[in-house]
Amino acid sequence: MLDLLTIGRISVDLYGQEEGHGLSDPQTFQKSVGGSPTNVAIGTARYGHKTAVITGVASDALGEFAIGELKKFSVSTEFVIKTPAGKTPIVVAGIKDPDSPEFIFYRDSSAPDTKIETSASLISAVKAAKYFWFTGSTLSQAPLSNTVIELLKSRNGEVIFDLDYRPSFWSSPESAHKEISAAVKYATVAIGNLEECAVATGLPKNSSAAEFAAALLTMGPKLAIVKGGATGVLVAHGHSATAIPGLRIKTKCGLGAGDAFGAGVVHGLLSGWSPEDSVSFANGAGAYVASQLMCSDAMPTEVQVRELMERSK
Repeated sequence: MLDLLTIGRISVDLYGQEEGHGLSDPQTFQKSVGGSPTNVAIGTARYGHKTAVITGVASDALGEFAIGELKKFSVSTEFVIKTPAGKTPIVVAGIKDPDSPEFIFYRDSSAPDTKIETSASLISAVKAAKYFWFTGSTLSQAPLSNTVIELLKSRNGEVIFDLDYRPSFWSSPESAHKEISAAVKYATVAIGNLEECAVATGLPKNSSAAEFAAALLTMGPKLAIVKGGATGVLVAHGHSATAIPGLRIKTKCGLGAGDAFGAGVVHGLLSGWSPEDSVSFANGAGAYVASQLMCSDAMPTEVQVRELMERSK
């Protein structure tokens, strides 16, 4: 049985290695595998859990690289399809401003990870996994969007919905709201930042974290995690709402911190910790990756997260 099964994007990421240099500046790059659901599967595997990602790559050299990286990180590639056409997506990132890195998606509208279709083996795997993780971006394009909904309908267990709103993937915010809000009912856990929560709930963007959390809980999830950036994270379930403060660190690259946060939440829940303890640990995991230049290659172990949390007291 898988501890975590995720579905969605995969890419080959090129990270600029010179801090303070933007994409218009001369710089060197390091290649890594990326994509939010992919990173969450990798991050969770780093804690010793059995994970897999449902995704797709092209039959090209970059696709082979991505599959090789998943194997290196002990993430199952059983559900990674290879498409004969198209190209494996690339993301290029520069670190001119560590708190707001530049990044450009080189991604065709027919990216391989949007071509996933439902099968008996996928339904069986989703039913059996302890946690199933999907993202808002998976709902932006068919056939993947249809597949995700079919898998969610077949699922009877813990489902984590990373609201993951990426404007470039949608024709309009209204379209994103329609699809994302309709899918919230399938989730037992919803995670998102303030903008993502606004898209999911339809509340004004200037609503408070408490208002977003309350709205999400009325839509189906039993646990709502609202990320407020520097103000910390609100954890809400039942009649409880707890603010978890963030950690102060020197940021090298903010890309991937949210994925590390997600993997930290999954690790905590799989370990039987309370939602509050899980999110406190997830803050540490996100802070650890934000203090590194890379993302998937920087996903920490539990020992590394605990050490950072101790230093940040």
